[in-house]
Amino acid sequence: MNIDELKSVAKGLVSKGKGILAADESSGTIKKRFDSINVESKEENRRSYRELLFTTPGAEEFISGVILFDETIRQATQDGTSLPKVLEQSGIIPGIKVDAGAKDLAGFPGEKITEGLDGLRERLAEYRNLGARFAKWRAVITIGAGSPSQFCIDANSHALARYAALCHEAGLVPIVEPEVLMDGDHTIERCEEVTTATLKSVFSELKNHRVELEGILLKPNMVLSGKECAVQAGVDAVAEATIRCFRQTVPEEMPGIVFLSGGQSPQEATEHLNAMNALGSHPWELSFSYGRALQEPVLKAWMGQSANVTKAQETFYHRAKCNGAARHGNYSPTMEKIAA
Repeated sequence: MNIDELKSVAKGLVSKGKGILAADESSGTIKKRFDSINVESKEENRRSYRELLFTTPGAEEFISGVILFDETIRQATQDGTSLPKVLEQSGIIPGIKVDAGAKDLAGFPGEKITEGLDGLRERLAEYRNLGARFAKWRAVITIGAGSPSQFCIDANSHALARYAALCHEAGLVPIVEPEVLMDGDHTIERCEEVTTATLKSVFSELKNHRVELEGILLKPNMVLSGKECAVQAGVDAVAEATIRCFRQTVPEEMPGIVFLSGGQSPQEATEHLNAMNALGSHPWELSFSYGRALQEPVLKAWMGQSANVTKAQETFYHRAKCNGAARHGNYSPTMEKIAA
């Protein structure tokens, strides 16, 4: 895939009114999600749940791409169609999570480094053959007493850039995800400071690795108050701080920013995205790449029961529709009341 094709895929992922479903939960994370609804996390249940999501009627109106897990990209529907092919047939672009998770950063207590670069070139080639057209790598930055260190930020930025360069070599669009976690009692001002420092480091490393920004997407956190902060910033304050931070750090040639929800409730994530798009035009598309914020209500509607599939799909369609509206700054809480 040449750079023009990469640009085309990147732009397709941030098409107007659309965003990405993150269905790339690790085995441990999907077990926690299933535990919350008392469903056993076995292969058949995971496959059935993902098939439910991917075959939701009309989802392609608001979903441009789906990030898959290694298990999922190898699975098929009950009629034998591979899950990546199911997505393609609906006009949805299949993607793949390729990092090996955040591990303790030696010598830096409380800080993390994402692993998975060993053998990545070969894995990317395999994933492309399995149908993936984009990939995702997540780095984790924690705010605490004395953290994050600049070394932690730079080490994760370097890994993100190496991953992105390898993706381009393999013909995949890399989604670069540096997540500054909500965990902690930090203020929104502290989150903005750390997010700014992180993004400056990330784009410096991407430049050093000669990664063409027109062929990648950024998946960052929003600038938020820490979960335990006594003063929680309002929707407008979050939108303004996030856009201010990005205007200082994100080059204009980036085709789009696909936000992670990062522990926000489904409605909070939608309201924040809506407020940012309502502020006016921006150099980049402001979209979503939500996991829990799209899926949490769906799991509760499904409860592991085949009789609930239609209800669960209607719930997924509704959440996708709400976020599609937020892409234009047209979301309103009344949309939730109508659904209820």
